[in-house]
Amino acid sequence: MQDAAQTDQRQTDVMDPARAQALVVALGRADQIGAGDALPPFFHQIYFWDAQPPAQLGRDGHPRVGGLIPDMGLPRRMWAGGALEFLAPLRAGRQAEKVTRVEKTARKDGRTGPLGFVTLRHEIWQDGALCVSETQDLVYREDPDPSAPRPTPPSARDDATQVQDVSFDSTLLFRYSALTFNGHRIHYDLDYAKDVEGYQGLVVHGPLLAQLLMLMAQDAAPVQRFAFRATAPLMHFESAQFCRNGGDMWVRGPDGRQCMQATVA
Repeated sequence: MQDAAQTDQRQTDVMDPARAQALVVALGRADQIGAGDALPPFFHQIYFWDAQPPAQLGRDGHPRVGGLIPDMGLPRRMWAGGALEFLAPLRAGRQAEKVTRVEKTARKDGRTGPLGFVTLRHEIWQDGALCVSETQDLVYREDPDPSAPRPTPPSARDDATQVQDVSFDSTLLFRYSALTFNGHRIHYDLDYAKDVEGYQGLVVHGPLLAQLLMLMAQDAAPVQRFAFRATAPLMHFESAQFCRNGGDMWVRGPDGRQCMQATVA
C-alpha cells in the first residue's frame, strides 16, 4: 500500500427531506422524514451527487478515473466494503458538506489477475460539526475470462438469532441507482452486466445491502459504528436473508452463500 496525494474534493448539498422520503418508500418502509428530522444511518449516500457530462463517463457509467481516483488501467470497479462512524445526526432540510480524499492506493496480483485497490476517506459536516466519518474501499479488476472457473463464494453462518427475508427486483435497483445517482451499468443494463462483466443478472448494489443491514440494526438501537465487506454478488432475481447474531451481521444468498459480512455497534 502507498499513501495517495492529499487532494480534497469538497461538495455541498442540502439534505432534501423529499429525497430521503423517496428512499424510505423505495425500501418499503413506513418512516416519515421531514425538515429537521435526523436522517437514518447511511442516507448521506443519496446526496452529494458527482454529476458528470456523458463525455466524462467511462464505459461502465461511472465518472472516468484519472481525476480524484487514479487510473490503474483496470476497467471493472467494485465497492468492496467500508467502515462508518456516526458521530452526530445529519438533519434533513439543512446544508451539509462532504470532504473526500484518496487515502491510499495499491496494485497487486491476485488469483484472477491484477487488482487495483483504492481507499477513500469521506467526512460529512453539518452546522460546524463532523457528523459522519467513512472509509470506502474500491477494487478495480480486469474483464472476466469466460473460460475461467467461477470463484467459490464463502458459505454464510447458520447461527443467526434474527433473520429478515428480503426480495429484490430490477425496479428497486433502478430506483436506488437513481436516488444515489449511480450510473454503474451492472445495476440496470442486463446485457452489459452479463456480456461485458460476466454476471448472471443485474447486480444488487453493495451499499444497498449495507443500507438494509444498517436499518435492521437501527430498528433495535442507534447505530454508532458499522463496517462491512462484500464477499459475493447477489442478483436482482434472488431473495436473501439478512442475519444478525450480536454485533455480527451478514447477508445469506438463496444457495447459502455469504454475500456480505458486517459488524455493528
